[in-house]
Parts: sequence; structure tokens; C-alpha cells
Amino acid sequence: MTSAITLLIGWLVLSAFFAALWTVQRRTKDASLVDAGWAASLGLLALLCAAVLPGDPGRRALVGAMGALWSARLAWHLYSDRVRGKDEDGRYAALRASWGAAADRNFFWFFQAQGASAAVLALPFAALASRSGELGLLDAAGAALWLVAVTGERAADAALADFRANPAHKGKTCREGLWRYSRHPNYFFEWTHWLAYALMAPGDWRVWLSPALMLYFLLRVTGIPATEEQALRSRGEDYRRYQRETSMFIPWFPRRAA
Repeated sequence: MTSAITLLIGWLVLSAFFAALWTVQRRTKDASLVDAGWAASLGLLALLCAAVLPGDPGRRALVGAMGALWSARLAWHLYSDRVRGKDEDGRYAALRASWGAAADRNFFWFFQAQGASAAVLALPFAALASRSGELGLLDAAGAALWLVAVTGERAADAALADFRANPAHKGKTCREGLWRYSRHPNYFFEWTHWLAYALMAPGDWRVWLSPALMLYFLLRVTGIPATEEQALRSRGEDYRRYQRETSMFIPWFPRRAA
């Protein structure tokens, strides 16, 4: 089976998967589940590529494990942090309010777009799972960068969860751990995770598409812009000061307050 056919089949399966998630949000009026669903869908595609594509068995196993483990951790974190026992995420609540009577229709296509984006972002899984030749130094370097990225993202998520668990911090901005050096360390390490696959086959253009797309979406579309807009609504001047003092994306030493 070719990589194109594999991803096409994966996309069709994800269309049904996200339609089911949309049905849940239509009943609950809470679209937050889409984030965890998106993370889980990429793990499913990584396992599919590892199972059916004809590349080196060792590399297929490595890529499948990397994609599935990253996906499982992120999906569980997003479900626990944004869905289980929580009100609808502020970003989606704002969309629901602005869309009004068209909210269910618009969310349907929004959910379907997540499935389509996952199929495109899974291209590195397909490229690497189709690659012949035994595992080498580039594969080891990619796995090492993957470990750094997943560890960093987990540390950022854990620090933010601990901060939010303290009722005294309500309405305040987290500056603990990695959040002292970046306003979005979780997004930075999420992007770094995609670079790990590119490092494993740097001469193959297909592995660079996902890091490029993720960087664009995180910086310009659904990541940082929407998150910071919601933070300014909920935390006001405290977050504006955080913006002035702290690097937006790449971790760096904080600037002194004026």
C-alpha cells in the first residue's frame, strides 16, 4: 500500500471519528473535546502507517511508538485539563457566541477540518514508515529530540496544571518553571516534537511540511493568537505585563519590567 492511499484511508476514518465527536458536542454544547480528539487521531495515523507501509520494520516500529506515545500523553492531558468536569474552553465559547444560530453547522466543518489537518500532518509518519534502510544515527538523533520535546511539553503542562490548582491563583498568570521563559512553552515543545521527525530524514521534503504548518498555525492562526486573546479577556493587565516581560515562543530570559 502506498503512503498516499494509507493517508486517504486514514482521512476517511477520521471523518467518521470527528463526525461522532461533533454529535457529542451538539448534545453537550461543549466543543472542547475536539482538541483531545485531534491529538488522538494523529496517534491512530502513526500506528496505521507503521502497520501497513513497507519501510524498514525497525523504523516503522520506532515511528509508530513515537507518534502513539506523544499522542496518548497529549490527548489524555487535553481531556483531563479541558474536558473532564470543565466548562467549555473559552476559545470555543467565544466562537459559539459569535456564530449564534449557525454554531452547530460551523462546528461540524471545524471538526472535519481537524481530521483533514491530521491527515496532512501525518505525512512524516507515512514518509518515514516507507523508508528503507536500517536505523542509523539520524534516527537516533530524531528519537533524542523527540524525548526532549515530549519531556519539555509535559513539564510545561504539569507546571501550569499545578498553578491553576491553587485557588489563590485565579485570575493570575503562571510564571512558574518554563512559563517564566516563554509565554507558550507547551506550543514551543509541541513544534519541536514535529522537528524530530524531520531530523530523521532531512533530505525528504515530506517530513518538513508538518513543522512548517505547525509553526504557521501556532504563531498565526489557532494557537497563540486565540490563546492570548482569551488570556487578555480573563486576566487583563496582568497578562499584558506578562507579554511585555516574557518571550512569546522560544524560551529566553525574561525582560525586566519597565
